[in-house]
Amino acid sequence: MMTRRPFLRTTAASALATCLARGQGDTGGRKLGWALVGLGSLSTHQIAPALAKTKHARLAAIVTGTPSKAEDWKKRHQLDDAHIYDYESFDRIADDPEIDVVYIVLPNGMHAEYTIRAAKAGKHVFCEKPMANTAAECREMIAACEDAGKRLGVAYRCQFEPHHREAIRFAREKVFGPVRHLNAAFGFRIGDPNQWRLKKDLAGGGALMDVGVYALQACRYLSGEEPVEIIAQETKTDPKKFKEVDETIVWSMKFPSGITASCQTTYAYGGMNRFEAICDQGRFGMDPAYSYGGLKGWTSREDVPLSFPQIDHFSAEIDAFSKAILDGGEFGPEGEDGLRDLEIVEAIYRSIREGRAVRL
Repeated sequence: MMTRRPFLRTTAASALATCLARGQGDTGGRKLGWALVGLGSLSTHQIAPALAKTKHARLAAIVTGTPSKAEDWKKRHQLDDAHIYDYESFDRIADDPEIDVVYIVLPNGMHAEYTIRAAKAGKHVFCEKPMANTAAECREMIAACEDAGKRLGVAYRCQFEPHHREAIRFAREKVFGPVRHLNAAFGFRIGDPNQWRLKKDLAGGGALMDVGVYALQACRYLSGEEPVEIIAQETKTDPKKFKEVDETIVWSMKFPSGITASCQTTYAYGGMNRFEAICDQGRFGMDPAYSYGGLKGWTSREDVPLSFPQIDHFSAEIDAFSKAILDGGEFGPEGEDGLRDLEIVEAIYRSIREGRAVRL
């Protein structure tokens, strides 16, 4: 059945992000305390610096299994010992009033466990994408947060980036006429063969789970619909390296209104970081579309540009989620959105296994 709910939530998130950018909405100056769980490259180089720039959030605690990282972070971010946790002491966050939100920045296979534990500890949860390894785990995470009366956000940062928001407006308002077809792709050449992203129990899958979800998300929020049919193919040029996970996948989707989409993701090569919307009266898109910075939009009409200053995506999404908690407002990509992506991902894998189109 066709539903516009994810698209409407995205639109609400866009409005919220715009409000934040303009400084509207009074939350009394309070900043929510965020705990980072997992201190890898993303936390170190993107999320922690972003937290330092936010209006409604602050870094309050860290969770790591590496003592040397704990010491470094403690000094760098002025954290005291009371707010340094490891994975064995994690559940003690329930007694830490400085922590309002727990940001899960762990390998995908650990998202469900720590989301559920954070909810049981009485904390709101913000989870990196993909939300979990399976749709079943997503449902468990949603249920745990609902039972605890806490919000569950998923870190789809592009939904808070101005080029993407404007592209959504183009589609919604039919600026170039109705959208007829979408092309979306994201991939790169992966390196270290021993990294967690190539291990199924930790990653859940390969390129599709890691970067393919960006292309999938773009098609969902640009169409404003959920796919009803999917057909997919997988290619492996290095079966040893990609023994446990997918290397390259191409898939097509049909949507209820008749919109079609062609998508691709890979760990074998770079040069794919884009989306394109083909409409009755023109085209628009982005290339690059999903990077942390340097994004570029384009359109087929000189009088309708797709160009904005670069922003910190992580600051935008963190502030939006914090403000939604503080004032009880809308936040776009919550648990149901992450669940829907995993349901579609599982349909893509099923199509590959069975060699046929899969209906949703």
